[in-house]
Amino acid sequence: MNAHHKPDAAPFLLRGDEAGIATLTLNRPQARNPLSEAMLAALSEAFTAIAADRSVKAVILAAAGPVFSAGHDLKEMTPHRADPDRGRAYFADILGRCSAMMQQITALPQPVIAAVEGTATAAGCQLVASCDLAVAGSDARFCTPGVHIGLFCSTPMVALSRNLSAKHAMEMLLLGEMVPAAEAVRMGLVNRAVPAGEALAEAGRLAAIIASKSAATVKTGKRAFYEQREMGLKAAYDHASAVMVENMLARDAEEGIGAFMEKRAPIWES
Repeated sequence: MNAHHKPDAAPFLLRGDEAGIATLTLNRPQARNPLSEAMLAALSEAFTAIAADRSVKAVILAAAGPVFSAGHDLKEMTPHRADPDRGRAYFADILGRCSAMMQQITALPQPVIAAVEGTATAAGCQLVASCDLAVAGSDARFCTPGVHIGLFCSTPMVALSRNLSAKHAMEMLLLGEMVPAAEAVRMGLVNRAVPAGEALAEAGRLAAIIASKSAATVKTGKRAFYEQREMGLKAAYDHASAVMVENMLARDAEEGIGAFMEKRAPIWES
């Protein structure tokens, strides 16, 4: 293999597993980790595998290099403007694939924690917003800059509007300005900011806490959280009550409540 091809020989996505935690690392630092066709496929494949892997209790999503993710690969997308339909079919396909991958994160049984260093822009910011939790190094910055180039960040908007207040989401979308880590915490995009370079370690600490819980209970709770959020108040309470009844009858709840009453550590089934 000649030297020209060596950078592309590395996997687009790295996976490391330790103590029930799967760490996925976007691995195209020289290209700013874009959500290209290959990166989307690698992420989707990884989430499909993890969803079926009972040994994984939590997932960390990190990135190599100084940029978390610059979002869609405009260099890959723009040539399709020369297609007979001016790229309509291609744009619809790539956006559909990206949206499906973001929804895989929400549907995943295991919680996903973004560990962000550097910048997360456009669909890269959407990726952070789609994760269940997010930790940022103090130098991290977030942005939905599409408005600057005549392309409103409408798909990132879906994730942003479900995580931030309406005013904060619209501020990011309309202004397209970089939001520092501390401000991202205030806005609700990120759970906490830590010293630069420590996001992965803090995400690992949170993942370890989650991994110590009953996996069946965490799975039930995550699914119910996203289901009830899309409902009206009464429907949400009805749904959550039904979920809690089933949860109360589950083996791990019986064990956990018994352990609490007997002042001992619970032994989870999974």
